[in-house]
Amino acid sequence: MSELKGNLLVAQSGGPTSVINASLAGVVEEAGKHVCIEEIYGGLNGIYGILKEDLIDFNEETNKTISGLKNAPAAALGTCRYKIDFKKNPQRAQTDINRLFEIFEAHNIRYFFYIGGNDSQDTSAKIHGLAVQRGYEMRVIGVPKTIDNDLPHTDHTPGYGSVIKYNAVTTLEIATDVSSMATDDGSCCIIEVMGRSAGWIAAGTALAKQYPDDPPHIILIPEIPFNQFTFLNRVREVVDKKGYCIVVVGEGLKDENGDEIGADKDNLDAFGHPVLSGAAEKLKDIVQDNLKLKTRTVKLGYAQRAAAHIASQTDIDEAYACGQKAVKSAVDGNSGFMVKLVRRSSEPYEWTTDLHPLIEVANVEHFVPREWMTEDGYLPNEKFMRYARPLVKGEPTVPFVHGIPRYAELAKIRVHKKLDTYNI
Repeated sequence: MSELKGNLLVAQSGGPTSVINASLAGVVEEAGKHVCIEEIYGGLNGIYGILKEDLIDFNEETNKTISGLKNAPAAALGTCRYKIDFKKNPQRAQTDINRLFEIFEAHNIRYFFYIGGNDSQDTSAKIHGLAVQRGYEMRVIGVPKTIDNDLPHTDHTPGYGSVIKYNAVTTLEIATDVSSMATDDGSCCIIEVMGRSAGWIAAGTALAKQYPDDPPHIILIPEIPFNQFTFLNRVREVVDKKGYCIVVVGEGLKDENGDEIGADKDNLDAFGHPVLSGAAEKLKDIVQDNLKLKTRTVKLGYAQRAAAHIASQTDIDEAYACGQKAVKSAVDGNSGFMVKLVRRSSEPYEWTTDLHPLIEVANVEHFVPREWMTEDGYLPNEKFMRYARPLVKGEPTVPFVHGIPRYAELAKIRVHKKLDTYNI
């Protein structure tokens, strides 16, 4: 494959993770090692910002700042949930694609990397396919990211190890608090975590358990339909034995009809999905109405994906390596792939990176295998635990000033715009 000279553009998309910037640092630092990559640009707020020609110049950033991104939460470039949707809005999608390629040509973008989850990989696949169709020489590689861990063909996704580490620790601490305040009548605490369709995050809180009877006592995941009768029996059983019960629920928990119990169907997100706003509250009502137990809820929300102070060092290292692999692969002539993590061994944990065709990744979800849960479906079994344990290991060195973390921030020096304003 002949050497391709030109500029590089990297962007981030979807919900942030505590290690998404480690992948960005991997891309930028690796790109600086290759003379065929002339300028390194960042797209602010993903595809949405790129369409507006809102680009920054990484050559204006200090090496210290770029290295510091490895430990910084949120999306340093900004993110979006904007989707180029040929099915629902083909005319708008075609206009957007034409604009993207105008941007690419105006700024001589020959390397494009999109860090994100399912929808981001779909966007990357579209851009690669259309670049080939248009005869525009450009190499496109998707960099995986999602706390949901629902991307297929990769052992796990960067961001997952850190979210389950934070959630497991938080569950442990909440449970210790609740157990110290036990009442004669018993109590229940329901912790809601993210995960619309897949229960990987909820299942990961089982890492808090040292012994079988330790909390969390019940974990409810979207893959297994919720049965109110058996759930209430289990809560009552645990409270009778322990004096309290800790329940973890994935926000997308579904009933036996396949409906999300916490969905607000009158409030839709950018992709037309009902906003999930109340799985824990729904369960609280069920417990209080039927068991008359004192019940409290905790919704971890954005905290679970932003807790860089307790991220997994393994997760940081893997996220960074995915960024590096993307650049190396593109320089070697590859395009139309997503970087994936490959597990070589669990004990001891060994891993590497590889590539998988984007077309086989886009818009496909990977779920918790049923055989990784106990027969009754209320807890992960040892198969899941062997999978998850290595992903949370290692503590990062986060810079603290006056007792508070200080995270790297980009200067965001803008690249001069060459095209007319584009209205989205």
